[in-house]
Formats: sequence, structure tokens, C-alpha cells
Amino acid sequence: MRSSMTDPLPMGDFPFPENEFFRGEGRRLKAALVLAVLWGLVTLLHWFVWGRGLVVAIAAIAGIYAVRLLLARPAAEVTLGLPLAGAREDLESWPSVAILVAAKDEEAVIGRLVRSLQGLDYPRDRLEIVIVDDASGDRTGAIVEAIAQTDERVRLLRRSPGAGGGKSGALNDAATLTAGELLVVFDADAQVPTDLLRRAVPLFGRSRLGAVQLRKAVVQVEGGDPARDRDRTNFWLRGQQAEMALDCFLQQQRIAVGGIGELRGNGEFLRREALTACGGFNEETITDDLDMTLRLHLAGWDIGCLTVPAVQEEGVTALAPLWHQRNRWAEGGYQRYLDYWRSLLANPLGGSKRLDLLLFCMFQYLLPQATVPDTVLSLIRGEAPVLVPLVALGLTLSNASAFLGLRRAAIAMASEPLSWRDRVRGWGSAAFLTALCSVYMLHWFVVIVFAGLRMAVRPKQLKWVKTAHGTAIAAES
Repeated sequence: MRSSMTDPLPMGDFPFPENEFFRGEGRRLKAALVLAVLWGLVTLLHWFVWGRGLVVAIAAIAGIYAVRLLLARPAAEVTLGLPLAGAREDLESWPSVAILVAAKDEEAVIGRLVRSLQGLDYPRDRLEIVIVDDASGDRTGAIVEAIAQTDERVRLLRRSPGAGGGKSGALNDAATLTAGELLVVFDADAQVPTDLLRRAVPLFGRSRLGAVQLRKAVVQVEGGDPARDRDRTNFWLRGQQAEMALDCFLQQQRIAVGGIGELRGNGEFLRREALTACGGFNEETITDDLDMTLRLHLAGWDIGCLTVPAVQEEGVTALAPLWHQRNRWAEGGYQRYLDYWRSLLANPLGGSKRLDLLLFCMFQYLLPQATVPDTVLSLIRGEAPVLVPLVALGLTLSNASAFLGLRRAAIAMASEPLSWRDRVRGWGSAAFLTALCSVYMLHWFVVIVFAGLRMAVRPKQLKWVKTAHGTAIAAES
């Protein structure tokens, strides 16, 4: 049995072709130009009498798309967790799977994760589990090594201090040393059900499906001070619970109308063929999942999203770590548009994907930044902001998606059909969490504004800034 990857392993066919976009050149200049253009456009909207009419027209077009989005009906197997049509019962004929986990200073949670991965219901000879100890300063590597001595499926790859590429580099190193037809990425704090692979793998029967993202659900961290943390952690964790339901719902609705499905890192399934076509994980980004999303679609692949099973991860229980985490997500999500804008303009994505990408880029990244000059000019001129219709539409779509996403998740996780009393209680609970989420999600406006400004004035920094993890217990309702 092999307890470490210091011994040679069979090499998978996984070339990493040179890609000029991987270097991410000129992000600072591009971000500054975007800010200048946004300020200029908002100034024109305030200056000319037709400005407000143009904003209303854009909001009307976006509103039609939003209504279509909310009314779309994704397939039942991805929303309700129903058995997948045509799923093969002969597990021995299913594809080989390699699970990849990049871990840095994760001794508090890594043992629990590896043991849960060992218990997955999948043929032993078709499952690899590769844990990358990315120069940890704690016992992460030792814990994995001890487990690997008792299970040949578990392998440890140690990366030396200074090894490049952050999390992407760690995943690339692990992927080149595996032979799985499907690669599954988990964070070290993930908690997974035993039937996860049996529920998700059959989706890859679709030939152009390059990746699948599981719904993420937050869990509560044990060991805190209940008297001190009760109210604060309830707010942050419940906000994140609604946020994850909102996100999964929007992904499924966007996919249902021919739009863009996105990856979220933890609980991410990738077809090796698709990952190879994209050149592996981009080591010049701080969010490998968001970057991979665009490159998969540019390469002609689709991305799916499942409500059930969900992958659980530890929720952030204080404002400071939430701020740092969301800033990294915002910067990584924004920089991919700065990196790939030429390809996005030239690539034949198709009308549905192109419209979907344009609208969500506007709502997620451009509109929050544009509200700054809009507010400043409104105060100077003594008039109402011109972007109110778009902001109102964005908030409405967010709240509606949170409510419907929470209801969808509750129905999918129910072990039996819900009674009318349970449904009424569920509506009340979803309404409460949606109201809480409407306040919680306002932090994204501030985060995006600061991320855009920071990228425009500060040289790029490629750091893997991890969120601290501890022992966790389930807290999803």
C-alpha cells in the first residue's frame, strides 16, 4: 500500500497546453478602464434627458428575461433529487472517479472528510482519493498518511513551501497523477452523503456536459461560545443558508433557459476530457472554479447543477472572515471577465448564453460599481438616482430566487411528500429567511464596489487565502 505520492504513480493522459489568457495580463488597467467607462456612462445618463428612459428600457428587457427565468421548469431529477432517467444499475460499468482535495493547515477537519470519502457507495476499484498537503504547518499530512496506510485508494501528495499556483496548482498536481474519467473537487471542510457519487455521476451520460455543481449548504461550527455567538451566528449562517439556496436555484433556472451554469468549487464534478480541453486549472486566478466556468463554456461544454445531494461546508460566523472570503470571490469572479473578454466577444456561445452572461455580469459586477457615481451625481444635482429601476429589478430577482430556492431545497430533502400544514410552515420559514437574506445580501454591493476599486489601483495579488475551519455539525433546516 502506498501512503505517499513520493513513489511513482501511473500517469493519466492530462496535458496542459499553453494558454495566453492564463497569465491574466493587464487586469489593473482593464479594471481602471471599466471604472472610467461606468462613471462616464452614468454621467451621460444624468446629463441627457433620454437617460432615464434608456435605463427603463434596459430594465424592461432584463425584466422579461427575469420573469422567463423564474418561470422556467428544470428537469425533476436535478431539482427534486429523483432517480436519474436511464441510470445504470451495474456500478461496475460506471466511470472511474478521482476525488481531489487541496488542504492547507486543515488538521481539524481533514480526517473527518477522508473517512467520509472512504464510505462513499461506489466500486472500490473505480475510486481514487487524492489529498494534497499544500505545505501545511500542522498535522494535516500526518493524519492523511496514517489513513492512507490502511486504504490503497487514499493517496497523499505533499507540496513543498513556495510551490506555485495556489489551490489551482495543487489541483493540477493531483490531477496529473490520477486516471479517473471524472474528477471531483472538495474543500477540506466538506461533509458528503454516502450516495453522492451514485446520484451525480449518471448526469454525465450527456455527451456535452463538462461539469456538475452540487448545491452547497452551510453547517455550524462547534466549539464557539453559545452565549456570545447565538444571535450573530444565527444571522450570518441563516443568511448564507438562503444565499446558497438562492444561488443553486438561479443556476438551475439559467441552465433551463439555455444560459450559463457556474461552478462553486466545493462539490464540483469535472469530466477529464473537458478539463483537458481547457488546459487544466488556471494558476493565475484566485478563484479556480469561477475561472473554469467561463473556459468550459468557451470550449463548448455545459455545466449542470443538482439540488440533491448537497455538499455541506462550514459557514462563516463573523463579519471579518465573511468580508475576506467574499472579497476573494468578488475579485476572482470579476477578473475572469477582464481576462477573457476578447474570447467572450469572438466565441460563438449562442444567443441564450451570451444574453444570460451579459445580464448577470451587469447585475453582479457592473451595476454595484455604477451605483457609486449614480449616488454622487444624484446628491450633486439634487435628483433621484437614474439606476433605481435596475437596482430594484436586481433586488426583486434576488429575493424571489431566495424564496423559491429555499422551498425547492426543502421539498427535495423531504423523505416523504409534505402535508399542507408542513407546506404552510415551510412557506413561513422561507419568507422569514428571504427577508433576512434581503438584508444579508446587501453586503455584496459593498464588496463588489471595493473589489472593483482595489483591482483598478492595486497590482494583482495571487494568494490562496483560506478560511479557517473547525469541527462542524449540521445546521441546515
